[in-house]
Amino acid sequence: MHLARALAQQPRLLLLDEPTNHLDVAAQLDLLALARRIAADVPVVMTLHDLALAATHADRVVLLDGGRVLAEGAPAEVLTASRIRAAYGVEATIDAAPEGVAIRYRRLEDR
Repeated sequence: MHLARALAQQPRLLLLDEPTNHLDVAAQLDLLALARRIAADVPVVMTLHDLALAATHADRVVLLDGGRVLAEGAPAEVLTASRIRAAYGVEATIDAAPEGVAIRYRRLEDR
């Protein structure tokens, strides 16, 4: 509903803050597919805390650490185990496949 209202305004840029929050998995995938279709006509910028969704559905990502840009670029270049460790203090195992990216996390023992 909110997305329809935003599009009715014919924006030059669409900003989405955690649009997949509180959605079930199917609805998340539907929303991200819709955002991709919208992006053909209107640039879409969104925040996502789910790094696997960002890695799978974004063309470019910006990884923040304490409010500063840690890295920016293609998801596979930015969302690396070492950068995730630097930003979040966790070990990450990243498995990329054609159908999507899976990221598993493990808390560091020294934190």
